[in-house]
Amino acid sequence: MTLWLLGLNHQTAPVDLRERVAFAGDALGRALAALRALPGVTEAALLSTCNRTEVYAMAEDGQVLADWLDGHGNGISAYLYRHQDADAVRHLFRVATGLDSMVLGEPQILGQVKDAWAKAREHGALGSRLDRLFQQTFAVAKRARTDTRIGVNPVSVASTAVRLAQDSFAPLPDSTVLLVGAGETIELAARHLAKGGVRRLLVANRTLAHAQDLAERHGGYALPLTELDRHLAEADIVFSATASRDPVLLRTQVEAALAVRKRKPMLLFDLAVPRDIEAGVAGLDDAYLYTVDDLERAVEDNRRGRHEAAEAAEAIIDLQVSRFMGTVRASEHQDSLRRLRALGDATREEILARARQQLASGRDPDEVLQFLAHTLTNRLLHPPTAALREAALAGDTGLVRAADRLFPASAPYSHPAAANLPPPRLPDDPEPAPQA
Repeated sequence: MTLWLLGLNHQTAPVDLRERVAFAGDALGRALAALRALPGVTEAALLSTCNRTEVYAMAEDGQVLADWLDGHGNGISAYLYRHQDADAVRHLFRVATGLDSMVLGEPQILGQVKDAWAKAREHGALGSRLDRLFQQTFAVAKRARTDTRIGVNPVSVASTAVRLAQDSFAPLPDSTVLLVGAGETIELAARHLAKGGVRRLLVANRTLAHAQDLAERHGGYALPLTELDRHLAEADIVFSATASRDPVLLRTQVEAALAVRKRKPMLLFDLAVPRDIEAGVAGLDDAYLYTVDDLERAVEDNRRGRHEAAEAAEAIIDLQVSRFMGTVRASEHQDSLRRLRALGDATREEILARARQQLASGRDPDEVLQFLAHTLTNRLLHPPTAALREAALAGDTGLVRAADRLFPASAPYSHPAAANLPPPRLPDDPEPAPQA
């Protein structure tokens, strides 16, 4: 069984493709169930954010995962990256650390990875292999962010958008800002806006209680999403980040609001995937729309300034990938060790039972002990000695060297009492038959 990672992100696919495979809420649970039901898939986890969708799975063949993703939008497979085993582990470590993010070192991604792990566990899609991988991922990300400066003064997509707004035609102290949604991204935007001294803050959300909670903490005014049309014209700046599958702000709505504003421009930031704001809004006069892909250019300076810290974090990740894969290889041999131990235990019990029968029938105890020792030795040594003989004939020196390490020549005679033992019986020597 192979560890597979298939995904697409802001570097490999545009937003209109990414939004086809964005999963949230009930859709995420259904997607996990569908992945787990694919032939040859034993474990699965799904990481879906505004910048990426990635499938992690223990599967016999990665193509079934690619076909499943492609089923959500024809042509997606051409944009997928595919990694397996150590490369998949390295990728997840880099993602959780913020090294693969649009904003290098951004902090939210680790929380999103933890949420993906929790959702996979909740829906019964996670097994021991992926669970161990995610647990190690959290430890590696924490160490990288602690031991390097990758997490110093982190910059999020939300803070980048607020900075762009501050540098625009609508200074925060003179502007009314409308926030649509009440999730983590909008929470971050609200913090930066309040810190920037925004004049007035409106928060619209489908669940009014969530909007009220966020508005109270940041000095804003809450309203239900159904009243968006009534207040849209008041907004100089709009930030939107919901989990809706369909746009929550249409071109016709923005066009009507601009008419009320009498051509006073409006700045809109769509921070959601799938997109919240209809793409046609960008074609309106006096409407300036930015998507998450547009912000890629705005954060390039931040990325360049963090390269030194990123190199240190990469070194930590390389070391941790090697250690994790070593642990995986060791665990894969546990089944062999358990089988070997079980064989030894079963053989011992069988021959011990035969020895007890001989004692019960009146056999000389010394003869029974000799039978027990020789029979047990021959039974346990026959398979490995036969394999070694075949290896020697076939020129398989690797197995012979391994046997030398497992059974050093001096080992059987390290104890003085062992010197009196007869030499081991050769594989083709008959096992002594028990006397009647």
